[in-house]
Amino acid sequence: MTEKVTSKLNLQETRLSTELAYAGSFLKVDKDVVSLPDGQTATREYIRHPGAVVIIPLFDDGRILLEKQFRYPLDRIFIEFPAGKIDPGEDPLICAQRELREETGYTATDWSFVCTIHNAIAYSDEHLDIYLAKGLTAGKAALDEEEFLEVFTATLPEMLDWIKSGHITDVKTIIGTFWLEKILAGKW
Repeated sequence: MTEKVTSKLNLQETRLSTELAYAGSFLKVDKDVVSLPDGQTATREYIRHPGAVVIIPLFDDGRILLEKQFRYPLDRIFIEFPAGKIDPGEDPLICAQRELREETGYTATDWSFVCTIHNAIAYSDEHLDIYLAKGLTAGKAALDEEEFLEVFTATLPEMLDWIKSGHITDVKTIIGTFWLEKILAGKW
């Protein structure tokens, strides 16, 4: 559960008007005029996103299930945890279970909610709910029509080295790895 952060100062911006600047099949961009704490006005443009889930699939032997996937905006292949968009009205845990099965073919018997992160607070309302999945059983993946990825395993020390060296730069995977390190050490 997220607690509301308060401040001694008035930091709140108030929406005066909003218009849809762009509507795609997946993302929408709003352009709002806001009143600032000092009474001035400003424009805020931001991406509306339905939210997503991230899965940390952990095998009994400590290996971690990962994906390699090409990401068009940065024109490169990334190492990532399995993840996917929450459908309208879909429970995030059900989405996590579906995404793990569709992308990797694996199912899990033990699911734990880890945390919610907001990965792009300056320009998007996107949130990601992170889950730890254990008790993994292999199955057949059912990728979306336009989805291509490679599934592989790594150890936590390998992942930490890849983060340190800049080989892993995906923020959801970095945060998930740091959480996993604390969980496995019994600190969180």
